[in-house]
Amino acid sequence: MKRLLFVLLLGSCWVPLLLANERILTNRLHHVRNGKTPEWSSFPEQAEASSLEISFTLPGKSTASTLRLRQQDVKQPWSVFVNGKMIDKLQQDENDMVRYLAVPADVLQPGNNQLTVSTDSKQGSDDIRVGEMSLFDQPPEVVLSEADVTIQVVDSEGQGIPCRLTILNRSGALSGVGAQSSTTLAVRPGVVYTAGGLARVGLQAGTYKVIAGRGFEWGIDSAELIVRKGSQEKLSLRIHREVPTEELVSCDTHVHTFTYSRHGDATIEERIITTAGEGIELPIATDHNLHIDYRPVLRRLQMEQYFTPVIGNEVTTSVGHFNIFPVNTNAPLPNHRLTTWPEIIASIRQTPQVQAIILNHGRDLHSNVRPLGPAHHLAVTGQNRHGWGFGANAMELINSGATQTDIMQLVHDWFGLLNRGYAVTPVGCSDSHDVARHFVGQGRTYIRCPDHDPGKIPVDQAVRSFVAGRVIVSYGLLTTMRINDQYSMGDLVPAGKPLQLEVAVLGPSWTEADVVELYANGKRIKQEIISPGGNAGIKWKGNWQLAPFQHDVHLVAVARGPGIESLHWPTAKAYQPTSPDWTAAVFSCTGAVWLDVDGDGKPTSAYQYAQQVMKQTAGKIEPLLRQLANYDVAVAAQAAALLQAKTPEILLQDEFQQVLAKAADPVRQGIQVYLNQWRQSQTLPVLP
Repeated sequence: MKRLLFVLLLGSCWVPLLLANERILTNRLHHVRNGKTPEWSSFPEQAEASSLEISFTLPGKSTASTLRLRQQDVKQPWSVFVNGKMIDKLQQDENDMVRYLAVPADVLQPGNNQLTVSTDSKQGSDDIRVGEMSLFDQPPEVVLSEADVTIQVVDSEGQGIPCRLTILNRSGALSGVGAQSSTTLAVRPGVVYTAGGLARVGLQAGTYKVIAGRGFEWGIDSAELIVRKGSQEKLSLRIHREVPTEELVSCDTHVHTFTYSRHGDATIEERIITTAGEGIELPIATDHNLHIDYRPVLRRLQMEQYFTPVIGNEVTTSVGHFNIFPVNTNAPLPNHRLTTWPEIIASIRQTPQVQAIILNHGRDLHSNVRPLGPAHHLAVTGQNRHGWGFGANAMELINSGATQTDIMQLVHDWFGLLNRGYAVTPVGCSDSHDVARHFVGQGRTYIRCPDHDPGKIPVDQAVRSFVAGRVIVSYGLLTTMRINDQYSMGDLVPAGKPLQLEVAVLGPSWTEADVVELYANGKRIKQEIISPGGNAGIKWKGNWQLAPFQHDVHLVAVARGPGIESLHWPTAKAYQPTSPDWTAAVFSCTGAVWLDVDGDGKPTSAYQYAQQVMKQTAGKIEPLLRQLANYDVAVAAQAAALLQAKTPEILLQDEFQQVLAKAADPVRQGIQVYLNQWRQSQTLPVLP
């Protein structure tokens, strides 16, 4: 091809270029901001501009062309215009990626041209980086077919297996590929899920890294791939299971499709392929206010052996979202237009077969309501300010599509509900609407249930186990706990025996754990720092012997570690951040194990103990505080709530504060924590 010498105008800079059919529009990334303040503290205080404007010249007649660009940290909808005509949008995805956009011939013009990247979003600050742009005088399907690559991924037995392929360019960015989603592939820039381990893709000539993986339980394999124009390459990768999960069913309780929810981008066919590719054995279909059955599509794609789908529903109301399952195919829909939790829960419970009711993303703002925010909820005591109670029997602690700034925030909210006496199963899920942005199965719940045949999971048994709290929440780690070599998550440990805990933290070779903790009634009582290391399987294992407790408590083990930067499984930034500072993390926690210290054969909550003490002391301050010294912080907080309900403003009175100053430390701490949250709630209206 004839080499062309031309001049590109970039702002006030003249840059001579000597290339074949590539015209470099800008060779660097530009920092652009929608909003006045930085979205994240990692961005400079000042952005270059609120939009990107690039002028360039083209000689001769225009042809159908390709705009290659690189983008990072894109959260809001940004559009790409050429000469005032929108040709495409940036991918709403915060991951680093290279995309190939079609530019019609009639959009370009000989001589001067203008490229603009801008947004009219009013959703707050969004810092993005965009640039490294080139224009090719061929359409994307030609540019992305310079080389043909066939990739085969097999397991330890040499069998093809559903998996995710991540394709990175030499800069480490996800790279657009020449392939389309089909009955065997789900394709996005730099991400290809394959139903059987085989994928054929086109690539632009260059150097790439290909990573194969299959979700949390599996290791990864990778290889460098150098492709040239006209070459045909074959690449074989092998992956192995690294995390033992026998008798633990991998479940994602919050899964959407664009086909039915009408937002996101995953079709139902792509959802089937991605679910198998991430190793989820029990996906719950939860499209908004719909009952969707994956089984007909699963059969059509001949992938029934990989997982057992369950019909569910995200009951999406103005006062909160609730995932429910299992549901009969033709069951009537719950009334999502109701406006109080008691009415909504009653409508849900009228739906045949439904057993699990999950409060979703309780700290997120939807329809101007944050269900577990202080305007509606006192977290330390698990109290709803409307007096609605809780109603659900499960709640999301980690939603990998809507992470919290503080990864422990929802865990502490859960502790408050347990201390109030609600039997609530902790949940990990993905809330995935997408193929690659927030992908299915990153957050997941492991349920104690036979899993030897993923295509035939005993659903009734799994649901019963889920509701009983026999679960582990997983987001890049897996924490297990066993007491006296007999009891585990969801169990009630009889009184009268010394307590020996065996706790383990597991994960694949590509995750790390740095701390494991033990909580009793929400208070941390044990902590171990875990040394870094890339070992697969068990990251840490230890035994803790506990001194006797004076009353019933729930025990929960929690592990955390640094977030995943690798784009084969990246941990997402906070969905609705409360701070511009962000620290990525992986996380896991066990379901609660209750200790039946009082020997009555059932768990007794902190709230119930507080009621007993209030009754024994008739609510008289000095006897009450003396009695509370026999209990923990959680009981003291519940007693403070009962006292406040009986005599409003009493906690603020000088006389009470003088007596409190002489009380035992756990009593002072519990009452003060409650008082701080109560004060905060009083400054906020209880919204309808």
